[in-house]
Amino acid sequence: MEREIQKGLVDISDGVVSSIVGRVVLETPGIAGMSGSNITKGWAQRLSGRNVSKGLSVEVKEVDVAIDLRVIVNYGCVIQEVCYILQQNVRNAVETMMGLSLVAVNVKVEKVAIP
Repeated sequence: MEREIQKGLVDISDGVVSSIVGRVVLETPGIAGMSGSNITKGWAQRLSGRNVSKGLSVEVKEVDVAIDLRVIVNYGCVIQEVCYILQQNVRNAVETMMGLSLVAVNVKVEKVAIP
């Protein structure tokens, strides 16, 4: 994604978006982790020793972003609430940190982490 500013050009790679989103997902209460092996464009970024690109697909077009997440939730949590909070956290981070417009944050719960 490139943006022209008064004195130059700002280019934010898709990998930066995925790193930010991955971090937000892992910091959201009720989320045990990411699910699946969907690594888009070879992202193998690791934060805190966890593969944040697993279960994460980011599509950036100009200034619009669509994000698909596949997650594992903790047993006992209210899944709808956790997913809503996750969507809001991702939206806030992407829009605040990057100035991008989020057209969709799709969350698919694939597993429940049972202690």
